[in-house]
Amino acid sequence: MGKLSNRNIAVLSANGFEESELTSPVERLKEEGATVHIISLESGKIRGMKHDSEWTVQIDVDKTVAEANADDYQGLLIPGGVLNPDALRKNEDALNFVREFFDAGKPVAAICHGPQVLISAEVVEGRNLTSTKTIKVDLVNAGANWEDSEVVVDQGLVTSRSPKDLPAFNDKIVEEFAEGVHDGQHA
Repeated sequence: MGKLSNRNIAVLSANGFEESELTSPVERLKEEGATVHIISLESGKIRGMKHDSEWTVQIDVDKTVAEANADDYQGLLIPGGVLNPDALRKNEDALNFVREFFDAGKPVAAICHGPQVLISAEVVEGRNLTSTKTIKVDLVNAGANWEDSEVVVDQGLVTSRSPKDLPAFNDKIVEEFAEGVHDGQHA
């Protein structure tokens, strides 16, 4: 029995996710006993990429974000990739889904370009986090306290910079998702 048995984790993603930033955390979450659902903008499949240049895997979508209910999940994961967050941040259902996790104090994890979705959901002001350096200015302009670390944890919000940080990121998301609701997690 893993640390995340009896936990449902939502992975919010669209086409163009960075393959390893979705597949590696999902594999780890499942190893720890979590039930993981891929939530996307449309039903069917979403396609991953490697290094934002080569299309790779196709992943089945479990629910559309319009069908999904944040109350059914104990944690949220947002992988990076350049195209993925850009698609999500333009969708009001996706942004509301993200906000519901913050409003409920549930743990949220985002890696690489994933925090762009958090900017558009307006949940980063005053929060400590990291990301790929290419969106550092965007996060700072949105009021976040950005730092260059492999993983940053702030009251249930877990962020990392890139695929090279996945071992530390995966360890921390398991820990934070296992802890559950964080009183300090907020929008």
